[in-house]
Amino acid sequence: MNKKVVISAVSHYVPDKVLTNFDLEKMVDTTDEWIRTRTGIKERRILEPGKATSDMAAEAVKNLCKQRNIDPMEIDLIIVATVTPDMFFPSTANLVQEKAGAKNAWSFDIAAACSGFIFSLSTGAQFIKAGTHKKVVVIGSDKMSSIVNYHDRNTCVLFGDAAGAVLLEPSEDDELGIIDFLHFVDGSGAEFLRMKAGGSLNPASRETLANDWHFIYQDGKQVFKFAVKKMAEVAVDILKKHNYTGDDLKLFIPHQANLRIIDGAVKRLGINYDQVMINIEKYGNTTAATIPLALSEAYQQGKLDKGDLVVLATFGGGFTWGSALLKWGLDNPVKK
Repeated sequence: MNKKVVISAVSHYVPDKVLTNFDLEKMVDTTDEWIRTRTGIKERRILEPGKATSDMAAEAVKNLCKQRNIDPMEIDLIIVATVTPDMFFPSTANLVQEKAGAKNAWSFDIAAACSGFIFSLSTGAQFIKAGTHKKVVVIGSDKMSSIVNYHDRNTCVLFGDAAGAVLLEPSEDDELGIIDFLHFVDGSGAEFLRMKAGGSLNPASRETLANDWHFIYQDGKQVFKFAVKKMAEVAVDILKKHNYTGDDLKLFIPHQANLRIIDGAVKRLGINYDQVMINIEKYGNTTAATIPLALSEAYQQGKLDKGDLVVLATFGGGFTWGSALLKWGLDNPVKK
């Protein structure tokens, strides 16, 4: 069977606490002006102590069900993209299943860093296309504050906490829904963006704690150079593959890692900024959550009409990168 898959609902959750650039000025040697000019970020959200990735994800799922007017018990499958699982096991998706009341769903996690949501989106779509599932929830959720070193001014300014989710269902209209995906990895990039300890190679020890190996490490120059090239390429390539150009595109939703990386992709696509969804200034890099969070806000703001052509593009640690092409399947909530 080869069913068309449509996003039938989209939602997000962000914590209440705001960490501004001015707050960071008091914590590390940095300035608001330095952060804004180099990243485009003004503030980010921070999840309270005692709460975890699954809590944000569960709230996003509850919001999703309200929007679609369904009972969580109708959900068949939950996929959570994250690099900040609540714990090694059980999976964060299992915890979300419990917290969201989706007792009939099975679930699993996918770890692909900032590309996790798009990788999970394509995975979830396959279960719909196969005809085995009718309601699949795909979530990107990360509590990045839990693995950020707030003494490292190069990384602590970049990241925030959030969750975003979509509901996938079979499309009743063959003209609407997900058209295609492109996914790539390059394992040699692991040395440039990683968390060195906590896994089987370097379990927690006094040495790993003393060396700050449980925090994000990033070689900014190498990551920036690779990201600008690959995220732009994969967005252009998926359009070309289906005989589209930037002129056909209603909305480009890039991974929100750095405004300069987004600028590079926009120039390569040859599109205008009114065709681009950007919210990095409010949330920073929320890793797997950036794309569903931006998609949810775009939908809420009335930036999308049914039938609009949308490209999602991402780049993450690993290295991982990818894109998705789709025809939007929801009515504009602002124009209703």
